[in-house]
Amino acid sequence: MHTVAILALDGTVAFDLATPLETFGRACGPDGRALYDVKVCAPAREVDLGAFTLGTAWGLGTLELSDTVILPGRADPSRPLPDAAVAAIRRAAARGARIASICAGAFTLAATGLLDGLTATTHWAGAAALARNYPQVTVDANVLFVDNGQILTSAGAAAGLDLCLHLIRRDHGASIAADAARIAVMPLERAGGQAQFIVHEPPRPDGVTLEPVLRWMEGNAHRGLTLRDIAAEARLSTRTLSRRFREQTGTTPLRWLHLARLRRAQHLLETTAHPVDRIAVDAGLGSPTAFRDRFKALVGTTPQAYRRAFQGR
Repeated sequence: MHTVAILALDGTVAFDLATPLETFGRACGPDGRALYDVKVCAPAREVDLGAFTLGTAWGLGTLELSDTVILPGRADPSRPLPDAAVAAIRRAAARGARIASICAGAFTLAATGLLDGLTATTHWAGAAALARNYPQVTVDANVLFVDNGQILTSAGAAAGLDLCLHLIRRDHGASIAADAARIAVMPLERAGGQAQFIVHEPPRPDGVTLEPVLRWMEGNAHRGLTLRDIAAEARLSTRTLSRRFREQTGTTPLRWLHLARLRRAQHLLETTAHPVDRIAVDAGLGSPTAFRDRFKALVGTTPQAYRRAFQGR
């Protein structure tokens, strides 16, 4: 039987640990036979999860011999990892075990070096920190999960369930995965990625030299602004503007403008009954067709589906 080991460390997020425990633990074949042997493994007999203490029956030796290893997130992902846990994860990977992280568990996975050179995701709120702390990892904050074959990562919270169902489908096909999804009262595939859930912070009010031009760009996002227009407003050369944008926002002026337009469109979809065609114009995102294509590419779902999900929150 396929063994799934879930790593439990002090500070592990209980939700992240319970998601694979329940999803794999309840997956059955057509004959009702359990398909996975799920074990919670830890460096010690007791693990402090904050709200409660968890007693564990399995050690890191069991994790090393498992077929799939799940790394849940920890409340403080910057907390140092036990050397023994890092070594056990690496040995499991060297044996060919599948290694998957849930939410901030990507920080645990990245600390082992197994994500080097790969694309990964994590909770959108931690994506910038993951990219900053592990520059050898390409971070995509817009997706629900990333499958690199042996190494997989998922986005925040409920995206761990998407990842677990994906793994069940890989192992046993869509029919078995669909049954597991029904037990979890969860669609087998969710429309869109986690980009639709991101709360974008507004420009900081002080201490950032580009703050005035960022606010000006937000107020004029509906216009057909060019890089030269933005540079003129900032009273900088286009080269200096681009350099400062990269330093202070982590992106380019035109990319930031495009995201500002997207934020405007999301706000209008959530708070008004305006038709999509009008929102495309009001947000400065071009023709209705172009707007729909760009919105789906960035948010992962259509404007209409986004409105149904979020209007009236």
